[in-house]
Amino acid sequence: MRKVPAAKIPENEASETIPELIKNGIADRTAKISKEKGFRLVPLLPNKVDEVSHRYEICETESHTLERLAPQERILHRLSDLPVNITEKLPMKWESVGDVLILKLDESCMEHKEEIGKAYAEILNAETVCADVSGVSGEFRKPEMEILYGNKTESVRLENGILYDFDVTKVMFASGNTDERMRMRNLDCGGETVIDMFAGIGYFTLPLSKYANPRKVFACEKNPESYGFLLKNIRLNGLTDVIIPILGDNRDLPGKNFADRILMGYVQTTSKFLPKALSLIKPGGIIHYHDTFPTHEEKERVSKVFSEVCGNYEILEIREVKSFAPGVSHYVADVRISD
Repeated sequence: MRKVPAAKIPENEASETIPELIKNGIADRTAKISKEKGFRLVPLLPNKVDEVSHRYEICETESHTLERLAPQERILHRLSDLPVNITEKLPMKWESVGDVLILKLDESCMEHKEEIGKAYAEILNAETVCADVSGVSGEFRKPEMEILYGNKTESVRLENGILYDFDVTKVMFASGNTDERMRMRNLDCGGETVIDMFAGIGYFTLPLSKYANPRKVFACEKNPESYGFLLKNIRLNGLTDVIIPILGDNRDLPGKNFADRILMGYVQTTSKFLPKALSLIKPGGIIHYHDTFPTHEEKERVSKVFSEVCGNYEILEIREVKSFAPGVSHYVADVRISD
């Protein structure tokens, strides 16, 4: 790799000097700006070295071209004129929902949100960029999003053969639950009647219905906006003959002891809905019970929850879905109900 001349710009001057060098056609826009012990090494066009040599020390640096750099490095280069305390906090991971991008952006970066949003959009070929401001909240787990760039917020995410259509500003999508969605796909539900008590947009309903061979899946969802996307996703994945969507509170579901399997993909207040699940499950049926517990206490906590409302049950397996908070994890317990 060839060497090119570079100006050693002190870190405390970088936010002002680098944009100036780029604007005046002195810095080489196609080469990577690197760091070295409190300095930014800014590649220069060879015929422009004399214009800055009286102000800054000139050295040589490797000519990394932007086209060969990882997207994260191209983003940092594009935004290198921002203050160092901002560029250090730029996210190097993101979520993609089709052509919509979601960033976890530090609050201190919001002052530069338009510039940041545009850079991520152009480098990652996104139509819209949103910032996840404060996660999800409320009974319907609605996300708090701020649009940084663009205006299209509904798109389609393809995951493990399933299409999920949703609006990132209206409904959540738990990317950390990917393994559990894949597990639902790999279950053997041949001929079963399944109830998803918290269907959302079809997070677990869709992979189970498409690949696990159930007879029927009753997908219950209380949030009207999530329910609208559930209807779209049922059609989008060709599952209208398998899934029966239901808008309303799952505690109002009719019938007794008819389900072979029940999905309870909710957390924190899931135990409030367990008595209803027990009234719907057949003897010998399985409940996939989701909840949050202190780490390493999951077996004791699941046993306590079920013992309070159920006579005979067997915990088949407890799996950690993802970390939820410091010292707390989201777990799913597979529990067989005997009577």
